[in-house]
Amino acid sequence: MIKKKFLKTKPVCEVTFQLPEEIEAKRASVVGDCNDWDPEANPLRKRKGVWQTTLKLDKDREYQYRYYVNGEAWHNDHNADKYVPNNVDGDNSVVVTSQN
Repeated sequence: MIKKKFLKTKPVCEVTFQLPEEIEAKRASVVGDCNDWDPEANPLRKRKGVWQTTLKLDKDREYQYRYYVNGEAWHNDHNADKYVPNNVDGDNSVVVTSQN
């Protein structure tokens, strides 16, 4: 799941990425265009039973991402804004940081 908060004073969108509850994790991270696909760059933390992290992303852009879980499995976000094909194993999730 993704939650967006648009800042009035900066051209930034705070995006909270939450791992879907049905995915069992001991560790997880959000990996994508926002961090050069580095699995170590943005780990998720478990808060109130939910794995999540918040990133400040530039407004008016699209970012592809996936969740990397337990150092071995890739998962998409079922609530992404859209999906695009990747060249490895299916689709990537996409978050759009534009206000409608």
